[in-house]
Parts: sequence; structure tokens; C-alpha cells
Amino acid sequence: MTRKNADIDRWDIENPDFWEKDGKTVATRNLWISIPSLLLGFAVWMMWGMITTQMQNLGFDFSVDQLFSLTAIAGLAGATLRIPASFMIRVAGGRNTIFLTTALLMIPALGTGVALMNPGTPFWIFQALALLSGIGGGNFACSMSNISGFFPKKQQGYALGMNAGLGNFGVTTMQILVPLVMTVGLFGSLAGGPMALESASGTLIGRIDAGTDTWIQNAGLVWMLFLIPLAFAGWFGMNNLKTLSPQTGNPAAAFGKILGLYALGMVATLAGVIALDWINMWLALPLTILLTLGLLLLLPGTLKPAIRNQYRIFGNSHTWAMTIIYTATFGSFIGFSAALPLSINIIFGSMMDVAADGSVTRIANPDAPSALTWSWIGAFVGALIRPVGGWIADRFGGAIVTQIISVVMVLASVATGYVMMLAYNATDPNPYFWAFLALFIVLFAASGIGNGSTFRSIGVIFDAAQKGPVLGWTSAIAAYGAFIAPRVIGDQIKAGTPELAMYGFAAFYAACLVINWWFYLRKNAYVKNP
Repeated sequence: MTRKNADIDRWDIENPDFWEKDGKTVATRNLWISIPSLLLGFAVWMMWGMITTQMQNLGFDFSVDQLFSLTAIAGLAGATLRIPASFMIRVAGGRNTIFLTTALLMIPALGTGVALMNPGTPFWIFQALALLSGIGGGNFACSMSNISGFFPKKQQGYALGMNAGLGNFGVTTMQILVPLVMTVGLFGSLAGGPMALESASGTLIGRIDAGTDTWIQNAGLVWMLFLIPLAFAGWFGMNNLKTLSPQTGNPAAAFGKILGLYALGMVATLAGVIALDWINMWLALPLTILLTLGLLLLLPGTLKPAIRNQYRIFGNSHTWAMTIIYTATFGSFIGFSAALPLSINIIFGSMMDVAADGSVTRIANPDAPSALTWSWIGAFVGALIRPVGGWIADRFGGAIVTQIISVVMVLASVATGYVMMLAYNATDPNPYFWAFLALFIVLFAASGIGNGSTFRSIGVIFDAAQKGPVLGWTSAIAAYGAFIAPRVIGDQIKAGTPELAMYGFAAFYAACLVINWWFYLRKNAYVKNP
């Protein structure tokens, strides 16, 4: 009897008889193990937005700038690791890759839980753990590449949409689950004792007052409950397709290739983090990307020709146009997901106080809304509406949908910046909170629709040979939004001008309007409304 997890030599899914008899069952099983594995990847990658918010509520001795930097480091790592991760399935096989990359998430999950037990844990340890949590962001590229190989062309949209769409819900799952598990001693004495809140916090179901016991370590430890069984499910329930991965070698050799590719990405990320202390972030970011691409070319063996072949996409102007446009959509979704919790905590957690002599200082806002109660809504809306964007784009064309949502994002960003300015400088910021939250939900909804429309456009613009590499590349670059948004918003809050961050994003969306119109909507467009 053939093992469920055996390597598959024959995979003729474009043959209807083979698909119905053998292919469909195997493909579906691999998909439904892949989805929760990717969901947990997003959760571990993006957990720092919620963790840093609660660290501030508990009085950890780190500055606002440092806390924002942890979220940014995780974002930088997750985006950079997507570049080498896009090659993993080809050289290591789907089963080997999904098993190991899921198991690797246990390191930042468990490590973060242990580090959070002690408020005196050095900052560099949190930086290292944030860097390692980027593995979850990198997993998107290998997960999508793997699932694409299991389904026939006519079901690519379904398979990739389910994998990416439900995987994106890892952000919302994390934003809802983490605040809840921090309210109970979930692991008893094994996970250490609680800490008392210095500032009010909250969960999905309401406010938690200062002085309440909190188990912040559960924000990392809780993922172990899911990662352990999922790693087993991946090993015993998934398959390597020999048609897609002909030279994986034995599992030990495959694991070595995966670890080598991720180590390469970690080196490039670490270089980027160090460069940030020396040069402007807008220089450090492209240097990190170029270093990653250059290191990949140094890899030995059969991988080098495959990499050179994939690099041909850089000679196509549409690659660069769609990279910029997809950064505006997915980059905004993942970036705002990372930055919103701590932004709420900083902007609405304090307020201006005018003394009798006219001097102005910032003091704590005793009635501040809890970031942990409200920040999940935006990511939930953005993930939920993503398939709708694809459906609308199928009916009316991807470029026209992208153009409309870009206009919405320009206007919403300007309005959000204005509200942030009013709230930050107010003696009572609370009346501005609902407008602030509503505008961010509009931004999330627009970016979610745009995620669907841009994926559709890529599918129309590029041929079969270039479509996969372009999807991998654009998803990697767009994921840098998880680094850019926390960094830019954090810097501007530190400067006392949070509105400038949103005005800058509005200018970027306006530039995307022009690029999208020039390439895909003007009279003599290169590809008309793909």
C-alpha cells in the first residue's frame, strides 16, 4: 500500500481522468494542510505589532522607537526571506519544505514566550527573535509555489486564492487570539507567573484595567499548540512532486538546502538591519534586496542556472510596474496590520496637557481606547474582501479596479493623516478615534480589493514561464510594507508629526495612479485593462 506522504513520480493533472481518479484527492489534502501552516506563518510573523503594544502597557523599559523597530525588523526579515524561499520547492520538494518551514516557526514562538517572561530581557534578544519570526513571512513564497503545482490550470485561481486568502487570516487570527490568551495562565507554572498592567489594555470583548494580571508570554507560547501537530501533519500528509522537484535528494539533503537558502536571507536581512544604523532606510532597503539577489547567484550546483533564468523577469518593464502597484495594495495591507496596534496605543494612549503657564506636555489618557480591542478589524476586512476584488476584476478588468481603489487610498490617507494630527495634538483625543478607525478600515478594504485585482492583472499580463517568478518577486517586494509602515509611522510619531507618514503614503498611491494609467489604461496602453 502506497504511503500518503510518498513522493509522486506521475502527476498528469491536466488529464481529466487522472485528476478525478487520483489527483484531486491528493491535491486537496496538500492544500488543507498548507492553509493552516501558512496561516500560522502570518501569525508568528506579524505578532510583534500586538506584543509591542502590550510590552508598552506593562512598562517594559524600551522606547517607542525601539518597540516600532521590532515590528519593522520582523517585516524586513519576512520580506527578504521570500526571495530565497521562492526557490525552495524546486530544489527541496513541497513536503520537505512545508514541514521544515512550519517546524522552524517553533523557534521564534517558543523563544519569544520565554523572553517575555522576564521584563529585564535584553533588547537584542527581542531583535533576534523578531528577525527569526520573519521565517513566517518568507513561507508565503514557498507555500504558493508548492500549491500551484498540485492543481490544473482551470483551478489555479481557486487553489491560490484559498491558500493566500485564508493564509492572510493569520493576521486577524493573531490579533484576536493573542489578547485573549494573555488574560489567563494558559500553561500554569510551566510558563512562569503573570505581570500587572501599568496601563489599561483590552481584548476583543472589552477593556482590561491597569493593575490586572497579564501573561504576555502566552503571545508566543500559544502557537506551539498548533505548530507541533501541523508539523506532523505536513510530514505525514503532504507529498513531494518529482515532476516539480526532480532532484531533492534524501530529506536530510533537502533540509540542508532549505536551511541554506534561509540562512542566506538572514545574512542579507542582518546586513540591512546594521545598515539602518549607518544610512537612510531608503538606501538600506534596496541594498538588502540587491545583496539577497547577489548572494543567490553565488549558490553552487544546479540552482544557479534556474536563478539566472528567473532573473530574466527584470528585463520586462511590466515586472517593475506591477511590483510598484502590488506594493501599494498588499504592502499597505501588511504594513498597516503591523503598525496599527502600536499607533493606536501611542496616538490615543496619551494626550496634550496645557499647564497654567501655557506650557504643553503629553500625559496618559485614562480613557484611551484599547488597541488590542479594535486593531483586528482592519486586517479582517482586508483579508475577507480580497476574493471580492478578484471577482470584480474578472468582470471589469484588473487595471480599472486598481485605478479606482488607488483614488480611494489617496483620499483616505490624506483624511487619516489629518485626523491623526488632530488626535495627537488634542487635550482629549477620544472623539477622533472612530473617524480614525473608520478611515483605516477604508484603507484596508481598498488594499484588499487591490490585492485581488493586481493578482488578476499579473495572470493576464505575463506568460506561463514568467507568471510564477513575477508573483514570487512582487509578493516579496510588497511584503516590505511590513517594514516600511512601522518604520515611517514610528519615526513621524516620534517627531510629533504622525500625519506626515500618511501624507507620504498618499503621494505614493498617487504615483501608482499614474503608473497604472500609463501602462494599462491610456489610449495606447501596453496591455489594455488586464
